Amino acid sequence: MYSSHDPYVRVRGAREHNLQGVDVDIPRDALVAFTGVSGSGKSSLAFGTVYAEAQRRYFESVAPYARRLIHQVGAPKVGEISGLPPAVSLEQRRAAPGSRSSVGTVTNLSNSLRMLFSRAGEYPPGAERLDSDAFSPNTAAGACPECHGLGRVHRTSEELLVPDPSLSIREGAIAAWPGAWQGKNLRDVLDALGHDVDRPWRELPAEQREWILFTDEQPVVTVHPVRDAGRIQRPYQGTYMSARRYVMKTFADSKSPTLRAKAERFLASAPCPVCGGGRLRPEALAVTFAGRTIAELAALPMAELAGILRGDDGVARVLTEDLKSRIAPVVELGLGYLSLDRAAPTLSAGELQRLRLATQLRSGLFGVVYVLDEPSAGLHPADAEALLTMLRGLKAAGNSVFVVEHHLDVVRGADWVVDVGPRAGEHGGRVLHSGPVGELARVAESATARFLFDRSSAEPARQVRTARGEVKVGPVTRHNLREVTAEFPLGAFTAVTGVSGSGKSTLVGAITEDLPGVGRLVSVDQKPIGRTPRSNLATYTGLFDTVRKVFAATEEARARGYGVGRFSFNVPGGRCETCQGEGFVSVELLFLPSTYAPCPDCGGARYNPGTLEVTYRGRNVAQVLDLTVEGAAEFFADTPAVARSLGTLMDVGLGYLRLGQPATELSGGEAQRIKLASELQRGRRGHTLYLLDEPTTGLHPADVEVLMRQLNGLVDAGHTVIVVEHDMSVVAGADHVIDLGPGGGDAGGRIVAVGTPAQVARAEGSATAPYLARALGGGSEGAL
Repeated sequence: MYSSHDPYVRVRGAREHNLQGVDVDIPRDALVAFTGVSGSGKSSLAFGTVYAEAQRRYFESVAPYARRLIHQVGAPKVGEISGLPPAVSLEQRRAAPGSRSSVGTVTNLSNSLRMLFSRAGEYPPGAERLDSDAFSPNTAAGACPECHGLGRVHRTSEELLVPDPSLSIREGAIAAWPGAWQGKNLRDVLDALGHDVDRPWRELPAEQREWILFTDEQPVVTVHPVRDAGRIQRPYQGTYMSARRYVMKTFADSKSPTLRAKAERFLASAPCPVCGGGRLRPEALAVTFAGRTIAELAALPMAELAGILRGDDGVARVLTEDLKSRIAPVVELGLGYLSLDRAAPTLSAGELQRLRLATQLRSGLFGVVYVLDEPSAGLHPADAEALLTMLRGLKAAGNSVFVVEHHLDVVRGADWVVDVGPRAGEHGGRVLHSGPVGELARVAESATARFLFDRSSAEPARQVRTARGEVKVGPVTRHNLREVTAEFPLGAFTAVTGVSGSGKSTLVGAITEDLPGVGRLVSVDQKPIGRTPRSNLATYTGLFDTVRKVFAATEEARARGYGVGRFSFNVPGGRCETCQGEGFVSVELLFLPSTYAPCPDCGGARYNPGTLEVTYRGRNVAQVLDLTVEGAAEFFADTPAVARSLGTLMDVGLGYLRLGQPATELSGGEAQRIKLASELQRGRRGHTLYLLDEPTTGLHPADVEVLMRQLNGLVDAGHTVIVVEHDMSVVAGADHVIDLGPGGGDAGGRIVAVGTPAQVARAEGSATAPYLARALGGGSEGAL
């Protein structure tokens, strides 16, 4: 049945996640948008079925070693797929990039720039040419030996280690030392070494203070601890470690984020004195191009870098033209404000995905299917047209482009739409329409059609709330903000807008609990609620504690002597020991990122057979974890503690998620709404200020309405909500708008307009104004 000339990818009998035996034909060599409410099954179709099957076929084509792994990774639940070319996936749910990863390494532009310096750089007289590796701070050949290529050194001082010199060592003068027994041990060792631990720190001789804090020696002495009443404490051999050594060791080696953060408080970060922050060896920093070192060029915004790169002779011209052609798509996608040395962990998920997209445009691949997960995430409406141009560029190069997308302008610009629904979870999983975009208007049960075509759904203009005070922020000078001052009204809903890189998150990040009027501050971000399948919706919200108590209270559990701990998959006893309660085992792929596969013993249930024999209302604990939030709300309707938690999850539009859904399967937007639900279920006393960074990311316009009801409910209850937002339907419903810009990076960092949505919509020189005016005047067309 498979034909390389078949113009369609034909899917038959897809049952992945909530898909209900879906049959659908999707055209090749086209820009296809997959739409539907959150949890409807569109990602299950695009990623879980089409891309997963392409990946499985790739494994089969490689080597016997890979074929052995297919059984562990598993094939998608689908009857048959024909007409499927090789696929490339650009997802947002990727492992966070490492601290040495940068914009330059993600886009491979660093390689090109290093090659330019190696081949066409201006060397000092008599200096020998360097290999391109010598220009990388991530190689032994290039890294500055003092700071190991990080550009900064962490140092400590007596003032940091001993903040209160009036205290004695026994009273805790050395604040950097650990608490509890470890700290007491170090004090006892000093006592045994003959130092006066009861004298105020400032009265100790200078050379003693220096040795205690900074020595690299580690003497071992016999410690005779002071005996506590009723406890026998025997002498032991104690090793001394200076305060600096302890802090540096903890900062470098500790796996605990809390301990690392504590150690960092006693360190001052400064540019490396050897390389001056350039991260490279002196001989590499002596080479220039266009009068600048590679470190100076890597620190420039890419839009500016492209203007500097000019080559006169053959090699330099070829290399600079290649670099400029690679930078061009990055700038077109609205990311020209980023510099090559910008650390990848500081980028948003949307920025990271668009960088990968820009890189793919230059890869020269053709005949493949690109499957993209919301490429418009974090994108200002002004940049949507550039994104569509990029996607059409991939199609024009001979590829098929499948995008899972909520941004209505991107959907309108597609050749074909596959609308999945009608609702989430078990109420979704059907293809309502697969065809040209315009024909979706005839599909009555489509939630997408209402927003895509019905421009009469604009809500009546809401009365703007009157502020009862304000929070003053600034002057803020950080990143591209220069002494910016802003005022956020209290008891109101404020939207902070502006193109990518204009300084929105930096400004909002300056709001702290210390500012007058803030009171309690809750920042709800999109960071994952956990990095392994062990963390899930039920554990994060605290819901699972109540569920375990319910199981432990059953007659069967009491008869067997099973306590609450038996029903935890995080401790030995009730869990499956093969996967240690994860339900998954990590499959290491030598040539690809490691992946997770269901545990071969428990099949993903997480528990051992004994635990699974205990049931409550006919379900064991694994089956309860497999319920959706909506299903669990019916199951636990008469258990108030569980019902309240589940109710708040449904209120933020997460009724379709399974209780045991691993954190690794959740998008940034879902993680953010889980955090919001956890916050909503707490009893709120007094005023709270809520900060949300793009809460509508990953949300269908119908789900945005649900979320906005919750956020407006918080404001109506007397709280303050501040959102960083690109969705103009949200901005149009705000009480107050602060618009930054006018551009990104160096072209941004200023407040362009402030006021009600209607006032900002009329502001001149604002990139947001025309789109906000459209949202205010034209109903749902502005719901971007």
